[in-house]
Amino acid sequence: MSLLITDECINCDVCEPECPNNAISQGEEIYVIDPGKCTECVGHFDTPQCREVCPVDCIPNDKDNVESKDALMAKFMRLTAK
Repeated sequence: MSLLITDECINCDVCEPECPNNAISQGEEIYVIDPGKCTECVGHFDTPQCREVCPVDCIPNDKDNVESKDALMAKFMRLTAK
């Protein structure tokens, strides 16, 4: 399952550099997560790093982009293939 950033985001700039897949970028008003790049850090870390650093806890699962751990690992493999 991809993650998303809610409108509770305070634009503190700490999540973007923590994303190993470059899935987080500045949107029009708040940061946004590209579900095509988000692996919930599967393949990189045990837990999503954006959630670890978010001071307002505004990064829930994206119920519109449900993926299994196997699907997230497959996405990780595709994104990191050289």
